[in-house]
Amino acid sequence: MTSSVNAPLASSLARHYAEAHEALQHAQAPQPFMSGFPPVEAQRVTWDNWMRPSFNKWGFRHLERLRPSISVPCGQAIHALPEALQDLDGFTFASECGLSVRLDEHLLASHTDGFIVLKSGQVVYERYFNGHGVNDRHVMFSVTKSLIGTLAEQLIHAGRLDPERLAGDYVPEFAGGAYFDASVRQLLDMAVGISYTEQYDDPASESSQFGYACGFQPAPAAFAQYASLYQFLPSLRKRGEHGGLFHYVTATTEALAWVMERACGEACHELLARIWTAIGCQRDGYFMADPWGRGVAGAGFNATLRDMARFGLLLANRGQHQGRTLLAPQAIEAIADGADPAVYAQDDEFAQWMPGASYRSQWYVFNDHSRAIVAGGIHGQYLFVDFAADVVIAKQSSLPEAVGLFDVDNVRALRALAAHLRD
Repeated sequence: MTSSVNAPLASSLARHYAEAHEALQHAQAPQPFMSGFPPVEAQRVTWDNWMRPSFNKWGFRHLERLRPSISVPCGQAIHALPEALQDLDGFTFASECGLSVRLDEHLLASHTDGFIVLKSGQVVYERYFNGHGVNDRHVMFSVTKSLIGTLAEQLIHAGRLDPERLAGDYVPEFAGGAYFDASVRQLLDMAVGISYTEQYDDPASESSQFGYACGFQPAPAAFAQYASLYQFLPSLRKRGEHGGLFHYVTATTEALAWVMERACGEACHELLARIWTAIGCQRDGYFMADPWGRGVAGAGFNATLRDMARFGLLLANRGQHQGRTLLAPQAIEAIADGADPAVYAQDDEFAQWMPGASYRSQWYVFNDHSRAIVAGGIHGQYLFVDFAADVVIAKQSSLPEAVGLFDVDNVRALRALAAHLRD
């Protein structure tokens, strides 16, 4: 690891990279979990601790053993991904801390479980860590939102969902709540005026209450009033006006999914299954289910690393797979066209994470030096598609914090790597 500027080595980010540099010199075995009958307490992953470090290194890969789930079946034939492997371990990018960081150092420091890069449909780089493997499924958290947004644009293109209609027209149960008079487009673009904080470490925040209602975590007695997302979503209240803003709210994706299902008469997992069965996935995906059996559309999808890359490849190929149109090119263009970056930039925290982006249909969109879309989830989950570079990257991670130190560098690494492969 070499420094391109005189960065303060005391900074936390630089220190983590220095530790990763040292760790690469000494291979370590993954920490064991869930061994024994029963496992000893220090290795026991439960519903209560699966999202906490270091239990998350096992929990993120085995959510179906801890919570109910809804399968998204794969097809009978696996579509093999051709390989043209490159040694990208030594590829460097400019870190936020001022260092020039190697890719292998970044992957280790950012608690990566799996990382795959496709260039022109070929696997050029693939790494696994922490006991994760090619056939293991991993929770994708808010990358799930972008899958839902893609399905919504497909429904719009097919005339089965009207983006200008109000959510309350489809789901009258929203009456009196924040979503009732918001348009479908405003749900898609996170432009809903709502009293909601996405504060993951505050048990009283609305995002934590969402987690209790969907079953991510056991609900403390004070927040056990919602048995399902079907009860929680109508309880959220409006604040301000809809439109002309970016307000990231996981519950808004759940409201969108409810609208979609009412509009077309099919569950989101059924809509996704049409694609999953056709693109040659190697394993069934699955949604975590809430206590009433509703798929968690804002954060609950799980899949193998390669299968996430296969979905990204479908987008990079404008919805085409082996001569078949599985997604309308117009639906993908509607996403890739993006929205107004000035609206997205009003949120300082998000603008720092992805500077210059806009937000459209549950995707972060770049239309600057290279046209690209990004799906991002807490604890370091990503699906990245750079159309100009013809690059697809998927990243699965188990970072200790939901939002934290490596968020900016994760995006920097993705964009820099795509630019490198484009040249």
